Amino acid sequence: MEQTWNDLLFAHWPVPPELMRALVPQQLSLDTFDGECWVAVAPFHMTRVRARFVPPIPGVSAFPELNVRTYVTVGGKPGVYFFSLDAASRLAVWAARAGYRLPYHFAHMEISNRDGRIQYRSSRTGGEAELRADYRPVTPVQLRAQGTLEHWLTERYCLYTVARGEVFRAEIHHEPWPLQDAEAQIAQNTMAKAAGIELPRISPLLHFAKRLQVLIWPLKPVRGEDVWPQGHA
Repeated sequence: MEQTWNDLLFAHWPVPPELMRALVPQQLSLDTFDGECWVAVAPFHMTRVRARFVPPIPGVSAFPELNVRTYVTVGGKPGVYFFSLDAASRLAVWAARAGYRLPYHFAHMEISNRDGRIQYRSSRTGGEAELRADYRPVTPVQLRAQGTLEHWLTERYCLYTVARGEVFRAEIHHEPWPLQDAEAQIAQNTMAKAAGIELPRISPLLHFAKRLQVLIWPLKPVRGEDVWPQGHA
């Protein structure tokens, strides 16, 4: 799959590993930075969503998306684990659930850009998961150095999911994240709570990315020696 991610906000909060362990499948090892797990709420909108070498299909090639994610490893390979993915396209939700076994949900979503400030609204149908936020970048683009928290949070090139006890991985390719520090006004955020996560009552770490082109390979099972023993953190 080819995708372009636009006007993305990373809002990150630290969460103690002992709280996260019960929420992440035991087959996945929690990844931590200085002893903390991190949870991100990430609103953005996608364009040019298509199978590679196939023209974009009207109605499913561009739509807003909103992710709640954390960070894990399998066999020493760092990646992303999604608690939820909300999208404004019913067909995209169906296709992602079927093809990537990910917890996609349909939501009513609106996004606009007013003088460089992104206004984002999302409300999941059939559940209490809502985000109302305005955000914008406040610094120039800076590629983050290896070893920094920002690099650790974002430079991950696969996703993991677990279905019927089996671990699956999808490889992801993109250029390094063109991160900018950001500011945000978050009027409503129940996205993490809907996944059973209690976020700390502190200001999140905020970053913005204007645009990123992404390739996502098909989902494949992770076999045998690549999987850590259950319960490893």
